[in-house]
Order: sequence, then structure tokens, then C-alpha cells
Amino acid sequence: MQKLKEEEIQKSLSEIEGWVVDGDSLKKDYGFKGFSTAIQFINLMAPIAEKLNHHPVWTNSYNRVTICLYTQEARGITKLDFKFATEADKIADELRR
Repeated sequence: MQKLKEEEIQKSLSEIEGWVVDGDSLKKDYGFKGFSTAIQFINLMAPIAEKLNHHPVWTNSYNRVTICLYTQEARGITKLDFKFATEADKIADELRR
């Protein structure tokens, strides 16, 4: 997996909402109705992380989940990070309905 160039990152960021570059990582903070929904989000994302073989750094504080994505082998942001981000947004949207 190859690290994306800055212009590739900016183009991909324009296609997803709420994600920002934080150092060498992609980052997003999700808010949910409560703690149970936040944990449900993490539990739904875990199999996706396994399937993609891409494991985020995430934190949970009550109804909030923050995800940081970074591809270690590329030492930066790759297409895989954006694929994970897109999947996370889909799951979060479903839980917020």
C-alpha cells in the first residue's frame, strides 16, 4: 500500500464529510445518542477492521467515538484509510436513523 500524496489526500477528503488530517493520520469524532450506541458502533466496525486487516486507533467517551486512521506500512495515509473511513460513515449514519 502506497502513501498518498497531499493532492490525493485533499481530493479524497472532499468526497467524505467531517474527516480531517491530523499529522499523518485521518481523524473524525462521531457523536451518538448515548453510550450504548457508541459501543454498538465500535462493535459493528470491529469485523470491518478485521476484514480490511486495518485496525484503527479509537477512543470512546460516553456517546463519542474518535477514530484515527494511519497505514503503518506506508507511514501515512493510504486508500485503505479512506476505505475504512467510508465504511465507518455508513455504519454511523445507519445508527443515527
